Amino acid sequence: MAYSAQALICGWGRKMRCSMARDFSQAFSFPARRLLVRFASSKLFIGGLSFDTNETALRDAFAEHGEIVQVKVICDRMSSKSKGYGFVQFSSQEEAAMALQKMHGESLDGRNIRVEYAEKEG
Repeated sequence: MAYSAQALICGWGRKMRCSMARDFSQAFSFPARRLLVRFASSKLFIGGLSFDTNETALRDAFAEHGEIVQVKVICDRMSSKSKGYGFVQFSSQEEAAMALQKMHGESLDGRNIRVEYAEKEG
C-alpha cells in the first residue's frame, strides 16, 4: 500500500489523518511553536546550584531581572542541605524570559547554572 507524501510527513510512516500541510516547513514549524508557548511560564527551574547556595543568594542573583514572587531552594529532609536545584518565580512571563536568557550558563557561587522553564506538576 502506498502512502502519500502528506501522510509520511504528518504520520511518520503510519497511515493517519492530519491537517493539510503543503510543505515541510509548515508541517514541522507549527508543533515547535506550540511547544514554546506551552512551556513558557513565569516560573524558572534553576539547576546546577552549589550546595552552599541558599534562597537569599538565589534571590539576589535574579533580582536585577524583574520582580520576584517566590524563591525556593530544594533541600534534603534529613540533612537540610541543598539538593543542587531550585525555583524562581517572577511576576510576569516577560521577566522570566529575560532572566532565562541572561542567566543560563552564568556562574553562581562558583558553579555554572542551568536555567529552564519549570514544568507544571502532575
